[in-house]
Amino acid sequence: MTKVYPAVVHKEDDGLWLEFPDLPGCFTQGDDIEELMENAEEALGSFLAVKMEHKEEIPKASDIADIKTNGDDMRTYVTVDVNNYHKDTKAVKKMLSIPAWLAKEAENRNYSLSKILQEALLEKLNI
Repeated sequence: MTKVYPAVVHKEDDGLWLEFPDLPGCFTQGDDIEELMENAEEALGSFLAVKMEHKEEIPKASDIADIKTNGDDMRTYVTVDVNNYHKDTKAVKKMLSIPAWLAKEAENRNYSLSKILQEALLEKLNI
């Protein structure tokens, strides 16, 4: 599941730090922009994964235009696939039954039933 949140990058004398205004307590730092953005993805993914594992509400992302900045601060987006940060991401096999015609149609279109089921469950569970 991909999530995108606005963030604010702050310049300091010895590097950069980034905060997510929608996610109090979620921030990171880096010596340069590459390290900062790499750390930002990890911070966002870990933060959201913990919220999901504790069944806490995931705050909705604000519009980046509504984020206020000061001086040299910069607004940016950070994108993360939260599935990469869940503790137990091991795949498990599950049996399911669908009509033969539907299975054939999915096969003809090269659809992955596993992927479709995962996406549907994520949507149904509002994750």
